[in-house]
Amino acid sequence: MRTTFLFLALCCATLLTAQTDPRKPAETRAEYEKRYERRIQQEQLYGVYIPRDIGDAFNELNKKIDAPSKAKFKALSEADAVRKLYFSFGRWLSHNWSFYEGSRFSHYLRGLGLTHPDDMIEFVIITYHRSLHKKPLDVKPLLERILAARKAEFDARRRGGEVLDAGKRQRERPEDNDSSGQ
Repeated sequence: MRTTFLFLALCCATLLTAQTDPRKPAETRAEYEKRYERRIQQEQLYGVYIPRDIGDAFNELNKKIDAPSKAKFKALSEADAVRKLYFSFGRWLSHNWSFYEGSRFSHYLRGLGLTHPDDMIEFVIITYHRSLHKKPLDVKPLLERILAARKAEFDARRRGGEVLDAGKRQRERPEDNDSSGQ
């Protein structure tokens, strides 16, 4: 009897947790937007501190990255830093700072015009690299370059696309909708 009760209690707890699990994808647009609004207000998500802006992000990265790793990163060219670290450091940024699901930092980056998580990763890597070299961040030209590259990629994909059906639909004539019965 006691084992059955424990089993039922465990099943109920599992069902309740599954229904309110914040990692479970939102099922409606309204639910997604509600979660997003909550997430962008949070200072921490899943125990990870979320920076509020780019300066705060640099401070956080300086705390987390040890000196030898920072020196290796600094020794790379800007282009090599993005190319070589995109799938390691970049994915860490995207995952821990919730670029896909939304966080206060990704919301800040969206405010700069970066809507694609890949562009956010590139922006953070480049600006952090520049900050370590004590160079001007030159945010505006960098944003323009990243956004132009994203638009060019989108346009190229659209131009190279294959038309699946070129059929035409019959347009309704006003007399077809006449409900007067004539």
